[in-house]
Amino acid sequence: MKKVFLALAMVAGMTSWSHAQGVKVGIKGGINLATLSGDDAEGFSSKVGPLAGVALNLGINDMFSVQPEVLYSVKGTQSDEDSKAKLNLNYIDVPVLLKVNAGGLFFELGPQLGILASAKSKYEDESDDVKDTFKTVDFGYAAGLGYQLDGGLNLGLRYNGGIANVFDLDLEEEPKVRNSAFQFYVGYMFGGK
Repeated sequence: MKKVFLALAMVAGMTSWSHAQGVKVGIKGGINLATLSGDDAEGFSSKVGPLAGVALNLGINDMFSVQPEVLYSVKGTQSDEDSKAKLNLNYIDVPVLLKVNAGGLFFELGPQLGILASAKSKYEDESDDVKDTFKTVDFGYAAGLGYQLDGGLNLGLRYNGGIANVFDLDLEEEPKVRNSAFQFYVGYMFGGK
């Protein structure tokens, strides 16, 4: 009898939680201003790349929520000396963010996993696949802030910092270089704020 009562209480609690806090699905798109940073990251400057994806917002209460996302994100860099030389690192990023909501203003912070989908080195009209010189998995963090309107539209600015070296060169002393990107995005959360 206790097990039945406990199961019913859990179902009732989960139902009221999902109605009270809400689970919302959203889309977002924007741009990255990305480069490579670190002790051995000399001669690199920022480049612009797109980002787009989906988000799932899991409300904890009116102030806090957890938001996992899946984003296609073009990172990389370009040469300081020759802007025709570019490196495109195309990732599937999966941040899991704790969001603090203060009215329409929100703050977000959490870990991020990146899966390298492709890596291309470009110079003028030539392009080379260089994926085998980079690690397939990237670990990092995301921190940002933004504003969400009552109708569901939101704007945000986020920083993505890598904590893992991106190169996989099998050298005794690999260059220590990490991803670094500022992101500006526009999103829409279905179901409103």
